[in-house]
Amino acid sequence: MSKDSKTSVTNKNVYNFNTPWEALLENKDFVNVFLSDVLEKYIVKKRWYGGKASKLKYIELAEYFRIQQNEEVYYGLILEVNFVEAFYQHYFLPIAFVTDENFAQENRILPVSIEGQKGYIIDAVHLEAFRRLVFERIANAEPIDRTKVRYHKNVKFENIAYESSRFMGVEQSNTSIVYNEKYVLKFFRRIYVDQNPDYEMSRFLSEIKEYKNTPLYLGSINVIDSDEATLTIALMQELVDNEGDAWEYILNEIHKVFMNLEFKRINIKSLPKAIPYERLEIADVSPQIIDWVGLNLLTKIQKLAQRTAEMHIALGSEFSETAFEPSHFNGDYEVWLKNRLLYQFQNRLNTVENNLHKLKGMALELANEFLLKKNEIRKRFVDFDWTKLKGERIRVHGDYHLGQVLVQNDDFFIIDFEGEPESTIRDRKVKQPPLKDVAGLFRSFHYAIYSSIFNNKDNYQESQEDLFEAGEILYNYILGLFLGTYVALIKKANLNIGYKEERIFLLQYSLLEKAVYELGYELNSRPQWAVIPLKGISNIINQI
Repeated sequence: MSKDSKTSVTNKNVYNFNTPWEALLENKDFVNVFLSDVLEKYIVKKRWYGGKASKLKYIELAEYFRIQQNEEVYYGLILEVNFVEAFYQHYFLPIAFVTDENFAQENRILPVSIEGQKGYIIDAVHLEAFRRLVFERIANAEPIDRTKVRYHKNVKFENIAYESSRFMGVEQSNTSIVYNEKYVLKFFRRIYVDQNPDYEMSRFLSEIKEYKNTPLYLGSINVIDSDEATLTIALMQELVDNEGDAWEYILNEIHKVFMNLEFKRINIKSLPKAIPYERLEIADVSPQIIDWVGLNLLTKIQKLAQRTAEMHIALGSEFSETAFEPSHFNGDYEVWLKNRLLYQFQNRLNTVENNLHKLKGMALELANEFLLKKNEIRKRFVDFDWTKLKGERIRVHGDYHLGQVLVQNDDFFIIDFEGEPESTIRDRKVKQPPLKDVAGLFRSFHYAIYSSIFNNKDNYQESQEDLFEAGEILYNYILGLFLGTYVALIKKANLNIGYKEERIFLLQYSLLEKAVYELGYELNSRPQWAVIPLKGISNIINQI
């Protein structure tokens, strides 16, 4: 370290800096120490760090900015994490300096002494004073902000005083703070050199289109970097009172349906079957199925279809803002889609071949079928001809499944518009057929059915084979009822998703894409569950 910076190291690795806190990020010695092993050891342990499967090479400070109010100063850091595998990721980390060790029990990053005052650098989100400052900066934001750190608020977020703050659940890929038990601020930890899709979509749906079944957009924080790009670091929304997510709700309902097989002495072989992708109303469902399944689950499927259709209608009704204006299929989209899916498919093929030894029973049979029919599956992806498609593409949710839906009484609220985790930020903003979201939800229903079977083996008397058969029957009725409500509302609103043949083609295409995507995760994380996406793939390639 240079003598000019007057930095020294005392015992117990406490670093001394004679630079004041307000200028500490201008001290190169501090930055070097901070980004060295100390920060590297801290960041790899955080739940929001997404580079655990890769080998960290070094960390650079891509950007820093002050988050302040009057004399109270914190720093926001954009960290560039470089990996040995020759790629990098950006992360947001706000930091604070505290002198009270009680504030630095679990979240200390670096012990330091600043101008003779000993303390710790910590992640600022764990400090209530920082959380309060952020809340007040958003609540008092001016309509037009030209500064580097731009705070924005909805006109409905007026005259709101700070009362309290707490963490929302366990920290995941982002960090969410509950304010006043009424509002939620999500700090995005993984940062992209563009506006976050969750911010864009939430603000568009809530503030511009006034779509009621997503949390109300209240405010945000964006940063303009040195290249004039906009980085979204936080999103403020209303807190939706809820009874949990739709995944747990539907799992519970499906468990009741399977329990009814024994309780009502249902003969699975005699159950009437629905034609896949045929639109249904409740009146079209036979009394046998209603007796087995019950009306509650069936009507809830219709309600979720309604809310999904309304979301897509809102997203497809913009004709002045280019980012949301509907588009038709074209050659550029076709090339983008095929390149992406063929690369992903080859990756999954390799994964299946390398993991066959982990599979047995039905999963092994389906995996061998997957390998045997690989050319047919590849051809399915290649046989995308945009000239035959008349529907429209719009901005979509992009990662739509039951876990992204909250249950409130008899209604549903749709959340988390960040998009598919494996996709680049640019790919997440590509306009897609709305039926891609529908396919994502259908795959989620398929997962819920099989999860119920796997998780309740001791509770059901029927054989697993019979349960699979009953599950497929239930699945096709869920699809039919969903499509009956969804398509009727979409057509009424004049959002063009194509005629019946086109809709079925897009649904099957998107279902196959989603199941192939899921296959990689299951084989790498829980091979015994690979049977679910493999069964989904088998269903599609064996349908005429």
